[in-house]
Amino acid sequence: MPFCIPKLARRLVVALPIVAAFAAPLSAQPADTRPVITIAVQQIVTSGALEPLREQSNVGARIFDSIFENLIEVDKTGDLSLKPGLAESYRRIDPQTIEFTLRRGVKFHDGREMTAEDVVFTFGRERMWGTGEANPQTSGQPTATLFAQGAQGATSVPREAVAIAGRLLPAFGSMEAVGPYTVRYTNRVADLTLEGRLTRNGTEIISRAGFQAAENWGAWARRPVGSGPYRVKEFRPDNILVLEAHDEYWGGRPPIRELRFVVVPEIATRVNGLLSGQFDFITDVPPDQFRAIERSARHDVIGGAILNHRLLVFDKNHPRLQDPRIRRALTHAIDRNLIVEALFQGKTSVPAGLQWEYYGQMFHADWTVPAFDPALARRLLQEAGYRGEVIPYRVASGYYTNQVPTAQALQQMWQAVGLNVQLQMVENWQQIFDRSNPQNPRAIRDWSNSAPFNDPVSSIVNQHCERGQQQQAGEWTNADFNRLCTVLETSTNPDERRSTFRRMLEIIEREDPGYTVLHRSVLYFGKRKDIEWKPSPTQAMDFRASNFRIVPATR
Repeated sequence: MPFCIPKLARRLVVALPIVAAFAAPLSAQPADTRPVITIAVQQIVTSGALEPLREQSNVGARIFDSIFENLIEVDKTGDLSLKPGLAESYRRIDPQTIEFTLRRGVKFHDGREMTAEDVVFTFGRERMWGTGEANPQTSGQPTATLFAQGAQGATSVPREAVAIAGRLLPAFGSMEAVGPYTVRYTNRVADLTLEGRLTRNGTEIISRAGFQAAENWGAWARRPVGSGPYRVKEFRPDNILVLEAHDEYWGGRPPIRELRFVVVPEIATRVNGLLSGQFDFITDVPPDQFRAIERSARHDVIGGAILNHRLLVFDKNHPRLQDPRIRRALTHAIDRNLIVEALFQGKTSVPAGLQWEYYGQMFHADWTVPAFDPALARRLLQEAGYRGEVIPYRVASGYYTNQVPTAQALQQMWQAVGLNVQLQMVENWQQIFDRSNPQNPRAIRDWSNSAPFNDPVSSIVNQHCERGQQQQAGEWTNADFNRLCTVLETSTNPDERRSTFRRMLEIIEREDPGYTVLHRSVLYFGKRKDIEWKPSPTQAMDFRASNFRIVPATR
């Protein structure tokens, strides 16, 4: 007997697809209408790592604010004051100790809640300080090698990362849990700048579970787990970084579905891509490109001076620079005001040495960079017995705004007083620091220094004292200067600290030059005009809901 379906059942079978068709939209997830924002940059990171303990750079500073957060934050788009971050409150117990009460309900990118355990781990040996012993799998190897080979286990911390930790927190004592949401940071010595130090890139709080789950340190450094508004989705160091919204972010749902940082080294290509609609933002726009962007009705240029100074670094080990009079001649041959006017159209200024006004009482308003004095430069060269020997100047083109034109202008200024400076154009920072050819040592290189918080230890100590990059690179040292570094870091007497800082400036900028400041750095962005967004003098690009909005076009 053939199988048959009763009439009522047949009507139900026919009706079910119709019901399902009406029911499906009720259970479907609404489309995510948030925008995808593309930002063209000259470089994403310099080390190949998204780990702040390895990447301490201007370019890294713009992305870390989206991925990580600190216990204490700088009001980056406001008055630059310190404010609670992942700690809802904090208090000084004594000159060496700060206690933090953590925010509850903060979720990491892996979905886990932040507790005191994560904070303690962040500052522990496994993540920050290593074992204290040389690790043959990590020590001294380039970061690229670490990524290629992979140190077995994320606990194998590269010595470069440990060195950066030591520079950021030189007298670190302990971070201990007092309760599930309370931690206590203890320094080995009194330090008036502890709050500022804990805002630095490198002191961000990470997920303990995320770190320990990584296959090795290289894998962690390419996909770290923080608590910021965006998490890493894709990362190819010389190509692209894609961040996606972290919708469990404690500070509110991010306004952007996906942030895409793409590497476009040439400024002309970045500008053309912005105007064609390929990019929503472009970075590091020089003043001579403003007009091309502002002619567009759909784009504008924003930005200005930042907490960073462009400078030149001297390697006093070079045979030609061992005599400080030649280094002094190099400083006095520079017409800094001409560089500011000719290359930056007056949109920046020559600062009072390596310091910033927001240092407050520590700022020396009467200090000046070495005067432009060609006659003095020639006299110093004559006294030093300089006879026109070649002085190499290594330049990694394209990293800083107007970097190559500035180097060419400097070369001409030096030639005018008899200095035979030879430009050596290289591709990256690894080549800048390369010492494999003893017949071709570097003598001068480009650099910049930032002031991440409002005290001289954030810059002159962090970069130029014994633990700083310049001395660690073996370019310059001075015993009196190093002794004063310790005083500046440990003294609690404001007058002593102020006079110490001035004496340090005298030594390293005038008597025994280790660097010379050129001008205050500027950072300008080209962007879509319908995007409301405020840049920060700290270089961080903030894409939280409070700092990003697309304004509908008006008719």
